[in-house]
Amino acid sequence: MAIPIKFGTDGWRAIIADDYTVDNVKRVAEATAVFMKKHKMKKAVIGHDCRFGGKLFVETTARVLGAYGIKSHIAEGFVSTPMVSLGVFKLKAGLGIVITASHNPPTYNGYKLKASYGGPMIPSDIAEVENYIPEACTIADLPTIQELKDRKLIEIADLEGMYLKHARKSFDLKLIKASAGKIAYDAMYGAGQNAIKKLLPKCVFLHCENNPGMNGQAPEPIHRNLLQLSETIRKNPKIMAGLANDGDADRIGLYDEDGNFVDSHHILLLLLLYLHKYKGMTGKVVFTFSVTDKLKKMAEKFGLPYEITKVGFKYIAEIMVYEDVLVGGEESGGLAVKGHIPERDGVWIGLLVFEFMARTGKTLKGLVQEVYDEVGEFAFDRDDLHITEAQKQNVIKMCKERAYTAFGSYKVKSVEDTDGWKFLFGDEKWVMIRASGTEPVLRVYAQSPNLTECRAILEATKATIL
Repeated sequence: MAIPIKFGTDGWRAIIADDYTVDNVKRVAEATAVFMKKHKMKKAVIGHDCRFGGKLFVETTARVLGAYGIKSHIAEGFVSTPMVSLGVFKLKAGLGIVITASHNPPTYNGYKLKASYGGPMIPSDIAEVENYIPEACTIADLPTIQELKDRKLIEIADLEGMYLKHARKSFDLKLIKASAGKIAYDAMYGAGQNAIKKLLPKCVFLHCENNPGMNGQAPEPIHRNLLQLSETIRKNPKIMAGLANDGDADRIGLYDEDGNFVDSHHILLLLLLYLHKYKGMTGKVVFTFSVTDKLKKMAEKFGLPYEITKVGFKYIAEIMVYEDVLVGGEESGGLAVKGHIPERDGVWIGLLVFEFMARTGKTLKGLVQEVYDEVGEFAFDRDDLHITEAQKQNVIKMCKERAYTAFGSYKVKSVEDTDGWKFLFGDEKWVMIRASGTEPVLRVYAQSPNLTECRAILEATKATIL
């Protein structure tokens, strides 16, 4: 019996050679083809990141689509997810497919779907594709790549070139390059490396080689995975900031001049500050349930509308397609802004922050202080608990039943349950519990005025629920 294939918060992901196989990719590709034919879509854009087997899985997908008479624009070599998304929009394709497992460990690969507007497909369309996944691919003999090229059903697309051209038109790269200090960049062996090498060639580069094994490290741009980047900045006084991207370069990690991690919550606030206060731009502020409530506070202060969504960038993208959104983002590093495609883009957001620094002449630490002057200081942290399924289900049951009234000395004053459970303690302190949509993990998030208390809240929560 074939394994069930489900899309999580951002695509289907599985371990290579276990559930992520050529046969299973064929199944998903055929479901994609059926969806495209039903909606009268004639061409797709397909790319892969730096993971093992990327080219094989791209060609497998293109061969299945080709069997249905659908044309594929294929990137030559690895590309980032935003490059595929931009390519879909520029080439006026029906949809995009990215062979990537994003920030998952290197043993994984995945399959993301992008819509014609250049962002994640809306949840209802993804559910439709899921419903079309067969028990096995129904096509006995797939056409070869050469046959498809001969029939003009495969065409090589310079997705990286399109992206670089778009970036050069959108940013003052001369100003960024001329500003005092260097930038350190950690690609985490991911697909952002070529773009940064070409846009900011004088960076200090870390892990910018094509290494599908990624030295065994999950390419998730969070502090515990970026200690070498932090130390590099600390040891080099000429480095003014550090940037890191995940495996497919749609997420961001950022460091200030002292080598201190600047999380997504602070970056979202920086983006809102720059775009509205400095550039005079307006629009809605959209963020997921796990993001700091300081963003709500700044939006209200600036007189801007805001909306809180479930966890997953696809919910933000859906709003960006139909409404005027200034800034959108999620806690895990996926951020988007007005003037670009409705897609999270770690390279793009990094360039925007560096432009903010260059235009103001301020350090990143100085800009963060300006954020604090607007909304007050805060700290945020997250623990990923790898526990048994039985433990996880018990915690979820307790949350649903509102059984937790305190975590150590922190008394629960109210609970919000948009996506997971957020326990509010008052004084802008809270803890949130949520099961991951893509990994066998229970995530615990906390916010408080300082990191010491933030850690205390997390430890008290773990002691209570485990």
